[in-house]
Amino acid sequence: MRASSRPTFVLVHGGSSNARAWGPLQNELALLGHRSYAVDLPGHGDTAGGPASYFRQPQDAAALAAEPSPMRGITLQDNVRHVERIVRRLSGHGPVVLVGNSLGGLTISAVANAVPELLDRVVYLSALCLSDPAMLTEPWGVADDNLLDAAAARIAVPVTEPGVARLNWRAGHTDPELFAVLKAAIMADGTDHQFRALLDSLDPDENYSVLEPAALVRAEGWGRVPHSFVRLTADQGIALAVQDHMIARADALTPENPFEVYTLDSSHVGYFSRPQPFAELLVSLV
Repeated sequence: MRASSRPTFVLVHGGSSNARAWGPLQNELALLGHRSYAVDLPGHGDTAGGPASYFRQPQDAAALAAEPSPMRGITLQDNVRHVERIVRRLSGHGPVVLVGNSLGGLTISAVANAVPELLDRVVYLSALCLSDPAMLTEPWGVADDNLLDAAAARIAVPVTEPGVARLNWRAGHTDPELFAVLKAAIMADGTDHQFRALLDSLDPDENYSVLEPAALVRAEGWGRVPHSFVRLTADQGIALAVQDHMIARADALTPENPFEVYTLDSSHVGYFSRPQPFAELLVSLV
């Protein structure tokens, strides 16, 4: 028998992020009487050993491009094993709700495929949910007018390690125009101070090899778990049309268990700048 009927929310970050980004939301969940656990995926966060030159001021661009990445060789399977261990331990204390944002959607999908029996719900906060192999290889046929792709291209650092993208988020501190572009793409509804704090928390490296077939949701695994999608109408990282497309494609895979869909007027990482409505919505799901 589980120890408590109240769930623990397990929070999985997106690309270039880590557990620190969930701090404001965790505080709000605690005020509502709920436990949460913020995951640092492998290669991310305080123990990842990121490139030292990223944190030095002034930065040395040549050194930043040359340093090895903590993301080297990390796979989607590494993410799944890490999150599954956490979920397995927490499931002894009560229900587990797995929550992901952005690129973290691929990991929560794969975990739900692997251990559906350990999850009470999976929640996508404008997170990637891929349900058809063609979504990995073919155009989606949907207008994607996001601002993030162009903004990220401006801070990209060339590295030679396969699959690894390095973004110099801290460059936004020294260029006001670049700061404004990044903020508009990620957190337009926050204050400048909040966005500076977010920039300082981000990791430079991400391994996009996680975009692989094992990230596709499966009817026999993920499809057994209740799942919710939170549409973010002011999201300039994953456009609303793209969010709706992912919902529709996933519902076609499991018409007997469609997404429960909710909507918040929020930016891509509004859970950092305006965490209260996110916390209230998550609690309402359980």
